[in-house]
Amino acid sequence: MNFCSQCGKDIAIRVPEGDNRERHVCLHCSTIHYQNPRIITGTLPVLGERVLLCKRAIEPRHGLWTLPAGFMENGETTEQGAVRETWEEARANVDIKALYTLFNLPQINQVYFFYRATLNDSNFGPGPESLEVELFYEHEVPWQEIAFPVITETLQHYFADQKENNFPFRTKDLIRPLSKPRP
Repeated sequence: MNFCSQCGKDIAIRVPEGDNRERHVCLHCSTIHYQNPRIITGTLPVLGERVLLCKRAIEPRHGLWTLPAGFMENGETTEQGAVRETWEEARANVDIKALYTLFNLPQINQVYFFYRATLNDSNFGPGPESLEVELFYEHEVPWQEIAFPVITETLQHYFADQKENNFPFRTKDLIRPLSKPRP
């Protein structure tokens, strides 16, 4: 951030009075510009024993498989965002069952919510951010082509829980280095 969105003047990074963190502060009007984590919300859509995955048509991780998910919009709940993202990415209508996984990724300022969901029917297809959309049994999942660790973890939990027919809510902090250390 280089300029104040209130008055257009220069900003600086400093700790505002009464705060304990560095923030972007306008040098002219003193507006404090808070930057908060991004919320990603999506579904784990199921039809029978198969899960619906989308092959990404966008970066990051173009061409790899993911669950339908994306950034939550202002004015919607995480559940509403999950349903919207499922439609946008997979053209699928779902019924939400329950919040299933929540992952905190503080190193990239993101929080992920995945809801277990049932597909209303087998009418689905790629939206503008997907190359393909396909149903997979556990043994068919392209595990080496999964886009993000949160997707792998959610799918692994789901298939293990499916065997027990018990789907507890799970939460985890995924704290990983931003880059791999050099040898």
